[in-house]
Amino acid sequence: MAIREFASRLAIAGFRDARPRLSSAVCLTGHRNVSSSSSSSAPSSAAAAELADLEQSSSLSAPLPSEDVVKSFDPVKQTRERKEQLPASRYNFRPPKYYRGPFHPHQPPSPSAPESREFVPGPFSDPRLAQTYTSTIEPDLMTLTYQHLPPGFRPPPKAPRLRTWDGTSPYHKNRPARGPRGGAVLRLLKQHRTFRNVPELTGITVHTMVPKAQEDSGHLHVAGMILQAITNVRATAHKARHSVNTWDLREGRWVSLTCDLKGEEMHHFLGKCIDLVLPKIKDWRGVRGSTGDSSGNITFGLTSEAIAMFPEIEINYDMYPPQMIPGLHITIKTSATNDRDARLLLSAMGIPFYGKLVD
Repeated sequence: MAIREFASRLAIAGFRDARPRLSSAVCLTGHRNVSSSSSSSAPSSAAAAELADLEQSSSLSAPLPSEDVVKSFDPVKQTRERKEQLPASRYNFRPPKYYRGPFHPHQPPSPSAPESREFVPGPFSDPRLAQTYTSTIEPDLMTLTYQHLPPGFRPPPKAPRLRTWDGTSPYHKNRPARGPRGGAVLRLLKQHRTFRNVPELTGITVHTMVPKAQEDSGHLHVAGMILQAITNVRATAHKARHSVNTWDLREGRWVSLTCDLKGEEMHHFLGKCIDLVLPKIKDWRGVRGSTGDSSGNITFGLTSEAIAMFPEIEINYDMYPPQMIPGLHITIKTSATNDRDARLLLSAMGIPFYGKLVD
């Protein structure tokens, strides 16, 4: 035991003696490699000469090619004189325009790939409304609508939504199922809430009807410029499919415009409406509680006076004739499966509802 302790102490003492020498050698070596030109050592002068050679050989200080070399440069001629030509299809790849099924030999690339027709660079930063939804609204909706089910839980069997005929009459055969008991309204379908199906915005459709455009196309052009200014999306014009005397519509005439917003443009437009436009409307009570299509889509309208309150229109108000500014119908599409969850999402974002709430 004493011999082992003596050997270990001897090794530690030897390491202590060698450590200063090693550090001094490292310091001296590093000092010699990076010394200035004022030093008289031979390695330092050689290193300075190498640095000078590197600086002189920079492409920025290289002389320009002569005019003869520039005129003689012809890449097309060099390509034609090449003995073995490259295959033509190697650099002319074009993704297919239509998706023809999973078994077709030509498959379109993913929309996230730069060579895809649907590729859009970005987004480089999320809008404020999208950040608020991710950080605050989504966790709150999850907390409000979550219902915990322990592992191994089996829901009780549910009766069919529509009743079948008892078959006592021959007229019951091939007839559609009967309605529910107590009325013709089916009970509300509500899926179990998880972190995967929290309601969120999926799109916004902005629509305007311009019947005066049948006589004067200027109304249609002004409405299109207004839609493009407030949505940052080019408007799509539509023709009347049928002639309706009540609405003074004639078949084949341009009468309406729509803009479909998704992604960043959708969040910017809705945030602009909630923060800037809707609070300026005098005596505006909110969105009627009975609106909705029972599938999570909410629609409300804005008058021409409210459209003039958008910052893009307000700052250039003289550009648009006041009598040509149209009203808008705004349809907010959500991933909710019923109007109750859609109203809860929009209420959290800042859109008030009034009146009787119809689910």
